[in-house]
Amino acid sequence: MTAPKGDFSKGKVSGLIVRLGLPIMLAELVHVLYNIVDRMYIGHIPDIGTTALTGLGVCFPLITLIGAFANLCSTGGATLSTIARGEGDDRRAARIMETAFTFLLIIGGILTVLLFVTAPWSLTLLGGDETSLPYALAYFRIYVVGTVPVLISLGMNAFINAQGFPRVGMVTVTLGAALNIVLDPLFIFAFEMGVQGAALATVLSQLASAVWVLRFLTGPKPPVRLRRLGIDGAQLKNVMKLGVTGFTFKVTNSVTQAIVNVMLKAWGGPLSQLYIGAMSLINSMREIMSLPINGVSQGSQAVMSYNYGAKLYKRVSDSIRFFLLSGLAINSFMWVVAMFFPGFLIRIFTDDEELVKLTIHCGRIYFGAFPFMALQVTGQHTFVSLNYPKHALFFSTLRKIMLVAPLTLLLPGLGLGVDGVFWAEFISQLCGASCCFATMYFAIWRKMKNPELLTR
Repeated sequence: MTAPKGDFSKGKVSGLIVRLGLPIMLAELVHVLYNIVDRMYIGHIPDIGTTALTGLGVCFPLITLIGAFANLCSTGGATLSTIARGEGDDRRAARIMETAFTFLLIIGGILTVLLFVTAPWSLTLLGGDETSLPYALAYFRIYVVGTVPVLISLGMNAFINAQGFPRVGMVTVTLGAALNIVLDPLFIFAFEMGVQGAALATVLSQLASAVWVLRFLTGPKPPVRLRRLGIDGAQLKNVMKLGVTGFTFKVTNSVTQAIVNVMLKAWGGPLSQLYIGAMSLINSMREIMSLPINGVSQGSQAVMSYNYGAKLYKRVSDSIRFFLLSGLAINSFMWVVAMFFPGFLIRIFTDDEELVKLTIHCGRIYFGAFPFMALQVTGQHTFVSLNYPKHALFFSTLRKIMLVAPLTLLLPGLGLGVDGVFWAEFISQLCGASCCFATMYFAIWRKMKNPELLTR
């Protein structure tokens, strides 16, 4: 028995998750290519590649911050809209989507002005010096002009996937990535625009993706369509309440990236900028290594939310189990790659052997407990999918703000030196992920056979 489009209450759970998750995973792959292709080309610019790549690393916390606002609407909006559809209330589902979209437009306009004006001060604070700051500023001030299309393509694409159109969602990202891959070498090398060309290529590519998203969501195919602008106060409150989880997750990443850059600059000595460059490459590796489980998580989230709204708790439990086992298998494989074959990934971005050697050393510490992240992702996405905002928010802050940030500040001074920055991530993966999963198990999963015991 197969499920009609957008109905996840029928069909084998694992089959539904794979059907949804595979296109999303491919879209994630393309999205990562979208992000890292700039770093690939920038890292190979003759003479200035390593310095320019470091400048891009300085921008990462602010780029992550922009993505956080997309998560604010997509995490809460898409999840609540899917639960409403599971309950049979398509009208409320549409209001949620309209509210999320309108709010994204408002936030995008504010961020564009604010980040453009404060860029010189903020990029200096985030680790830029006299060599890397010019490249960071040149890239970021163009990138930030494209904030609104970035928010639309990232934030609203989740509503396409959540309605059972993962292939359409994949086209959203593929379109932008393909355009970016074509425009990058043209602008960077042929037009000799350097890092400014890379930023311009990204902005134009995101604009194309945003147009595609809006054309589909306003068209006749999705069960719930985007028909108008407007904010429903009650729905906005609910979207923000749950969406703050995805927002906080991204913001805490931004904060910890900023702290890491500052500590690398403080403890790296004459190699401080090289360490920031290595961290930039580790972030790129992490994006690649997280691809498969991100696809599974988004597919699982749609299936869990819909069936939770329909009160089909056995199917919710089956979704959690499949998610967990798949995640453990995927992350264990990625751990093997990071520990034993890291050079293959790193050399995609740079041919500077000193930087490659340093990144391999730091990366093996950073990714040392990577399999445990399957526990973190399973617990975190279950909290979000079933609308447990307090739990989701707490564990969004626990690993990064309560563990990574303090450990990053403390460990270098406790005899570990600059390596302590990378050991902070290792320790947080062990402790934070285990706590998140254990709480989810006792608060939700174990009670699925007796759903009357479920409380928030």
